[in-house]
Amino acid sequence: MQQKKFIEAVREAETTLYHVAMSILRNDADSADAVQEALLKAFEKLETLQEERYFKTWLTRILIHECYQIQRKKKRLVPYEAYVEREPGAEDESYTDLYTAIKDLPEDLRIAVTLFYIEGFSIAEIAQMVGTKENTVKTRLYRGRNQLRKSLGDKEEVLC
Repeated sequence: MQQKKFIEAVREAETTLYHVAMSILRNDADSADAVQEALLKAFEKLETLQEERYFKTWLTRILIHECYQIQRKKKRLVPYEAYVEREPGAEDESYTDLYTAIKDLPEDLRIAVTLFYIEGFSIAEIAQMVGTKENTVKTRLYRGRNQLRKSLGDKEEVLC
């Protein structure tokens, strides 16, 4: 396929690509990034396209793969800083104490506690994200809870 035909085929598939990306990512910026990356990869691998009539299908499969890549990358990001490092404001005092205590945990415990209790991920999901076994995540959660109990002292009811 020549460059001119490639451009024409992309223009024909443009709305489909955007709709597919939006259905997976549900975010304009991420969808636009996925489409751009898919087009770039498709252009670079154009010689692997065996039949031109399947161009749109081929390009859509590349896009879907790219969308899943973006989802995996986003899943690995842990926005715990937004929760534990913000300035104390008009929040309840026990709320601030809890987040300060979480912030003071060692990194491995802090990540496990944040992902499980704040973000709501399952133990299996956390194990997959951090590249450990489920028992390791359970141990980190146990140790994190114990350290939080010690650091919060008489404010232990906050953990319930």
